[in-house]
Amino acid sequence: MLQVQDLIAIQEVRTKVDKAHAAWKKYRHFTQEQVDAIVERMAAAGRANAQQLAEMAVEETGYGNAKDKLAKNLLCADLLPRTIRGMKTVGLLREVPELKVVEYGVPMGVVAAILPTTNPTSTVIYKAIIALKSGNGIVISPHPRAKNCTCYTADLLYRAALEAGAPEDIIQCLGNPTLEATQALM
Repeated sequence: MLQVQDLIAIQEVRTKVDKAHAAWKKYRHFTQEQVDAIVERMAAAGRANAQQLAEMAVEETGYGNAKDKLAKNLLCADLLPRTIRGMKTVGLLREVPELKVVEYGVPMGVVAAILPTTNPTSTVIYKAIIALKSGNGIVISPHPRAKNCTCYTADLLYRAALEAGAPEDIIQCLGNPTLEATQALM
């Protein structure tokens, strides 16, 4: 039998998915230039806060060390964005007239992101950047033992995305991560 806190967590999932979906309905019409500007701003926020996020992750979870977590944060906030910079992901991607092929990038909706306790901040950076680069919204389900650093990172990226013009609610993070909530999200 479900406990009251499980029912509250499941309702939170439904609410946050609905919000992210409503945001995605706007975001799916953004141009490649708009998407890229949002991703670049998110990556810059991740880089600027990489050390603090690493320390938060180690402190909250007790796993690893800040030096290694910093390297992983920078891998996702620096190397990843440089690697995908200029990559077309939405709208017309390419045409091959001689083969009569036209490829389009079409956003699919809301990404459900289940996060581990071992690398909570770098995984948020990675998944949020990839979701938004592909024109999708995201709902993040943190591991219960990494809830604070995960949601803090998600909020940091969300605020950066908003500053760059993303629609409200495009990034969501569950504040009541339970097994039942994660199952409802999936």
